[in-house]
Amino acid sequence: MLDIDRILKSDRLLRAMTGLNRKAFDELLPSFSQAFETATQSSSNRRQRLPGAGRKANIPTLRDKLFFILLYFKAYPTFDVLGILFDFDKSRANRWVHRLQPILEAALGKEQVLPKRQITSVNEFIASFPGVKRVIIDGIERPIQRPQDSTRQKRTYSGKKKRNTRKQIGASDQDKCILVLTPAEDGKFHDKCLLDASILVENIPKDIPIQGDLGLKGLEEEYDNIEIPHKKPKGGKLTDEQKAQNRELSQERVVVEHAFGGTKRYGVAVNIYRNRKKDFDDHLMLTSAGLWNFYLKAA
Repeated sequence: MLDIDRILKSDRLLRAMTGLNRKAFDELLPSFSQAFETATQSSSNRRQRLPGAGRKANIPTLRDKLFFILLYFKAYPTFDVLGILFDFDKSRANRWVHRLQPILEAALGKEQVLPKRQITSVNEFIASFPGVKRVIIDGIERPIQRPQDSTRQKRTYSGKKKRNTRKQIGASDQDKCILVLTPAEDGKFHDKCLLDASILVENIPKDIPIQGDLGLKGLEEEYDNIEIPHKKPKGGKLTDEQKAQNRELSQERVVVEHAFGGTKRYGVAVNIYRNRKKDFDDHLMLTSAGLWNFYLKAA
């Protein structure tokens, strides 16, 4: 079994195994504890025996439970491996992961670092993100196992990635904080279609610049203050001025790549998704983005 005490004494080991340093880990623990107590109380009426009865837990303290779920997010081990690391059966590892993930998500919600799923009005955007100077929008895809159903295969196949994926639209600010992450959809859908369905752009104040890549081409014709790279015309060339403008925009837009890169420090957000629970991949991505935002806040 892992020596958690030893890991917590080393900032390097803790970052390698959880993605958080000791300062951030300690700051997250109180919110995680509160969320765990709330979840325990809400489920107490369904218990058939008193708390504490039965087999003694291998992750007895809330500190251990937080470490357990953060390790799963960071390394994304199979339940067999996770069970060996914590000295219990893979089925128990499965149950603990699905029990603790909503608690971790709730804890990040208490810390107010979870990305919004949708912005319903300009006033909501202003109230939620008062310090935002510009918004950078991009699509984020994560690979999934190839579905056996042929219809599902077609819906999840991404022509861009040449594999089966699930896709989301994300928006970050100038400081690499992820502001919005839309619910996951099948990889077949184009970035522009997902963005139109999210009704995000129309609820961003007009005085805040919105930057995107060529996957959002056409958006500049629908809204003001949209910055999209110039697309080389078929059979033609871009002018030197257009190339310079594209380079300048690319240098500014790289912030969103760094933000998504922070999310992908967690194995659950970048490795091939192999869980079976419906929409669990969406919650893994949302929680990973929340962990990245929390790291920025606590660092």
